[in-house]
Amino acid sequence: MRTLDLLHRWAGGLIGLLLALLGLTGTILVHRDAWVMLPGAGDALVRDVAQVGPAIAGLMASSDTRPQSIIFADDGFGLHRLRMGNGVGAYADQSGAVVTRWDSEWARPELWLSDLHQHLMAGDVGETIGGIAGLIGLFFIISGVILWWKLRFTFAFRLWPARMSRPAIIRQHRDFGVVMAPLLFLSCLTAVMLTLPPVRDVLLSPFISATERKAAMAVPAVKGGVLAPGLDWAAMLAEARSRFPDGEFRVLTLPRRPGELISLRLRRPMEWLPNGRTMVWFQPETGAVVDTRDAETLPQGARIFNLAYPLHAAKVGGLAFRLVMSVSGLALLLLGTLAVWTFWFRRPAPQRASAKRKQAGAYTNLP
Repeated sequence: MRTLDLLHRWAGGLIGLLLALLGLTGTILVHRDAWVMLPGAGDALVRDVAQVGPAIAGLMASSDTRPQSIIFADDGFGLHRLRMGNGVGAYADQSGAVVTRWDSEWARPELWLSDLHQHLMAGDVGETIGGIAGLIGLFFIISGVILWWKLRFTFAFRLWPARMSRPAIIRQHRDFGVVMAPLLFLSCLTAVMLTLPPVRDVLLSPFISATERKAAMAVPAVKGGVLAPGLDWAAMLAEARSRFPDGEFRVLTLPRRPGELISLRLRRPMEWLPNGRTMVWFQPETGAVVDTRDAETLPQGARIFNLAYPLHAAKVGGLAFRLVMSVSGLALLLLGTLAVWTFWFRRPAPQRASAKRKQAGAYTNLP
């Protein structure tokens, strides 16, 4: 038990601030649709393909607005997000008019905050570091509950320490942490599933193997040609709607490398994942449908994995669940910062040792 306590304290002292940063940024991003205030952001979602199609066709026809991908508006955010590559992007309303554009993601706080939370602004390496932090967070939760159990009879819930002394902070940390443990476990577990493929494969192994999951999510084995300049985007969207009448358009992506296909992601009502996993692929040179994938037909293991992101980012359950996950993020912020504070800065004064040294000195200096 002493070794477990030592590991818990040292790990908290070393990465507590990183977990606090992830908790704070995650809490802010849970509500991003509410604080991105631009013209059209609050518009109701247009579902009629007869209106959506011409607007998208207009964006694709102009060299100034033609993106590499479009994230469509949804029920919570009424603007399309256009990605042009190299940090360049824009928001367009659902009629196809550009509302604002940027040459760097630093110009949009919701974008660089998202990059900070997901990748620590370090790409894949930062994402892996964040995943490892989530894995250590799971260790904190499990070890913390074990360490709390022997002191459970002294439990007293406090949002804030009774005093800013080290014993009071540790007691609040212990009792507050055990109350927040279920929410923190959900946040850390889903984060690990999203960022660490080896751990994800182990967690999903009772339901699906890594090979089976990759096969279920693979793109069609069809090579695409050169992207034609005059594709009928409205007709392509109409064809996708005819294949999935209840599907909501979510992400349209153009080929980035030779041989790739045009892909369209849709979200069906049974899907929690905000951008869905229902797919339609088109030939770049003709716009003809190559293949489709219905998310309802995915293996159970793949469907379980598709729950990780909506739970982590509170994309289900409406405002109530967003507030719940906000509590989780703020709890991580509080626990992480106080853990670092008590470990590095609030060490108790060595009064007893000092007194012994003084007493020894007094005996030494006797005549």
